[in-house]
Amino acid sequence: MAPSSTRTLWKGAISFGLVHIPVTLHSATAETRMKFNLLDKQTMAPVGNKQVNKATGEAMQKEEIVKGFEVEKDQYVVLTPDEIKTALPRTTQTIDIEAFVEANQIPSVFMNKPYYVAPAGRGGQKPFALLRETLTRTGKAGIAKVVISTKQHLAALLPSGNGLVLHLMRWADEVRDVAGLQWPGEDVTVSTAELKMAEQLVEAMAGDWQPDLFHDEFREKLMALVEQKAREGGLRAAQPLPGEEVAAPSAEVIDLTELLRRSLRGKSAPEEAAPAKPAKAAAKKTAPVDPDVAANDEAPPVRKAAARKSSTTARASVKPAATRRKAG
Repeated sequence: MAPSSTRTLWKGAISFGLVHIPVTLHSATAETRMKFNLLDKQTMAPVGNKQVNKATGEAMQKEEIVKGFEVEKDQYVVLTPDEIKTALPRTTQTIDIEAFVEANQIPSVFMNKPYYVAPAGRGGQKPFALLRETLTRTGKAGIAKVVISTKQHLAALLPSGNGLVLHLMRWADEVRDVAGLQWPGEDVTVSTAELKMAEQLVEAMAGDWQPDLFHDEFREKLMALVEQKAREGGLRAAQPLPGEEVAAPSAEVIDLTELLRRSLRGKSAPEEAAPAKPAKAAAKKTAPVDPDVAANDEAPPVRKAAARKSSTTARASVKPAATRRKAG
């Protein structure tokens, strides 16, 4: 398996009812596909993709380019940057669970990209463990919406060992219909003898899941060629961009049993949200962290002014009633 990643890609909280669990996301996959950069043959300087007019072949300036949506063939509607900005989802830094469904009811074709979920600080350990155990015992998955890097995603929160995995999902209109596919129907039958032999073959090849037994042979051969050429003097080094670690936020947790009791009763009176105040005071003692780090494995996170949202990183495990239903 690929080495683990401790770099925090996104931080926020899992939210359902009045429960608010501070968490962080970490990449659960690693890109192993061979990537080649375009380089100048003489200077080895990187060569980027130019913005070129496909009709004339001329390079275009940034101010000469607009974004258009093709409504019909060669018929476009142009949208300005401000118009696009108004449609962007509001970042709430919460994984808002909207429903719990049977995990085995979710077709695998909807699953897109997984992220490991970890509790953010000691305060989130117990509610995190409670949610994990509840999902495990009930066989449910939390269906949620989350905004990551200005894009809203559908997601499924599932238990995995001692942790949780957030699977970013495809929306319904992104999954193709199977109509027209020549799948065998009830009219195609197999005999008992054929089925028995097939089952015997499966059992003969059966074993425990061991992912290390399977390899990307193309990549291995290509890497062997790269290493051979490097040993022969073909190595030309480039300085990689350094990555940055993002500190996990701290949080305090109030009585979890009482939180669950309130959620079941549907009570959200202002006085019940009062315990969140000590957490705000605690936030002043902690170093501010950037709540808008993009969960993007292909590009490093961009620093923003962290002070304006530092209070949200130390929020207690109860979500203020006045704001808990404004998730985008």
